[in-house]
Amino acid sequence: MRIRIVDAFTDRPFAGNPAGVVLFDGAFPEDDRLQKIAAEVNLSETAFARPLTGASQDADWALRWFTPLTEVDMCGHATLATAHVLHTTGAATGTVRFAARCGVLTATAHEDGSITLDFPTAPLTTAALPEGVTEALGAEALSAHDTGPHIGDLLVELADEKAVRSLAPDVRALGRLSRRGVIATAPAEDPSRGYDYVSRCFFPNVGIDEDPVTGSAHTALAPFWSARLGSDDLTGLQASARTGLVRTGLRGDRTLLTGSAVTVIEGDLLA
Repeated sequence: MRIRIVDAFTDRPFAGNPAGVVLFDGAFPEDDRLQKIAAEVNLSETAFARPLTGASQDADWALRWFTPLTEVDMCGHATLATAHVLHTTGAATGTVRFAARCGVLTATAHEDGSITLDFPTAPLTTAALPEGVTEALGAEALSAHDTGPHIGDLLVELADEKAVRSLAPDVRALGRLSRRGVIATAPAEDPSRGYDYVSRCFFPNVGIDEDPVTGSAHTALAPFWSARLGSDDLTGLQASARTGLVRTGLRGDRTLLTGSAVTVIEGDLLA
């Protein structure tokens, strides 16, 4: 089997969020083997996909995502990486439909090489600020919001971009605040720089202390910032060490996530 490492939500190598991608010709192997491969790859996510056949299918490929510790319901950057591999290898053209645990997702390739994902919008609900959130983050939290079952994060609003960029949180303490982790966000200091809001994402409960660029988090960031900034089409900068841009388009109960990807490693999976 071929395995590829793809940097997603970036147009250059060694930036964005790297994901492993493995394509199968037939049925998935047992879950334990998929988990061991993901642990060996040791990136925030490894995606596994296989083609679906039959006229009754409402999707073209089955898609699963594993962190080094567990399988997850939804992952944006590894879906982008998978779509990039399918298009660059000629395995797919146009729009690809993926059957996943969170429903059917689509990925549409554009002439400039970018790809738009169609994901369910996170059902945001206002939450009380949990005890200890400010201490765990090391910055004052202004508001908190639950992101729903598929994401399982606590979205926390901070005062400004500087507060987000300077975070040095106690990630173990953040893990006690929600099922997956915490999304910290604030408005951009200067939108003329090409982005409207910033974020950082910490997911210790699935083995990811800080995720470089998180597509799934932007299904919550899109409705959050669209309501505050008065536009359904925005660009988010995830201010991790690698950084990455996600263009978001809020379309009611669906959110469009657009970005680019670059394959940086390709090889054979021998085990």
